[in-house]
Amino acid sequence: MKYILSSFRTYTTPVRVITALALIVLSSFLVMQPHKPVLYIIGDSTVKNSDGSGTNGQWGWGSIVADYFDTTRISVRNHAIGGRSSRTFITEGRWQKVLDQLKPGDFVLMQFGHNDSGPLDDTSRARGSIRGIGNDSSDIYNPIMKKREIVYTYGAYMRRYIDEAKAKGAVPIVCSPVPRNIFKNGKAERADGSYGTWAEQVAKSNGAFFVPLNTLIADQYDKLGADSVKNFFPGDHTHTGKNGATLNAQILVSGIKLLDGCKLKTYLKN
Repeated sequence: MKYILSSFRTYTTPVRVITALALIVLSSFLVMQPHKPVLYIIGDSTVKNSDGSGTNGQWGWGSIVADYFDTTRISVRNHAIGGRSSRTFITEGRWQKVLDQLKPGDFVLMQFGHNDSGPLDDTSRARGSIRGIGNDSSDIYNPIMKKREIVYTYGAYMRRYIDEAKAKGAVPIVCSPVPRNIFKNGKAERADGSYGTWAEQVAKSNGAFFVPLNTLIADQYDKLGADSVKNFFPGDHTHTGKNGATLNAQILVSGIKLLDGCKLKTYLKN
């Protein structure tokens, strides 16, 4: 019996050593594998409507844009959700979930503004932010969260996204909000002097890339004309159908291609 046990130990020792060496080699191989970057998209319903599948006939550009990237080299995760503002995407903890996953070399593509103009403390949504990009704040009682909250400006929340993404080694890209189906004197209404301008100012001041999505799409709407553009909006003047979301995604991609020094464009399909 002693001989059998001794032989068993002698036999199993090399096996254990080989197994351990194999695990070390495998672990080293995994460590050596380069991180596949992730493009995180955050925003409101014009970026992802409902669950993003278009079941309600409305689509956001974030549900389309992955088709234009080489997803063998970059992952695309659309975390946008309807009804959120630059403020509530943070206060609901949604930004923190993205932030916890961010790694150096990732990208954050953000678009907010459509829901920021609402009241600060109404009983239905309480999602508004203070207009502008300054350091103003307001101490309010939030009837949705049932607690006091200090509300900041649109610019302050956007700066937070940019700065925290950069602190994680990620690349922030700010988009001005897509235009609505509103025409005045034959021209699509732009967000000049409000969220479009503020998004650009914050991006430039805090070292983020900027895509003037509002202007780029509005320029295309002007060329198409109001009668054609209305076909992009099946239900209201804010939310696009798949054809409108596809156009917006294509224009976004063209804007990304124009960003000097932005590595995100290297992951676009040829």
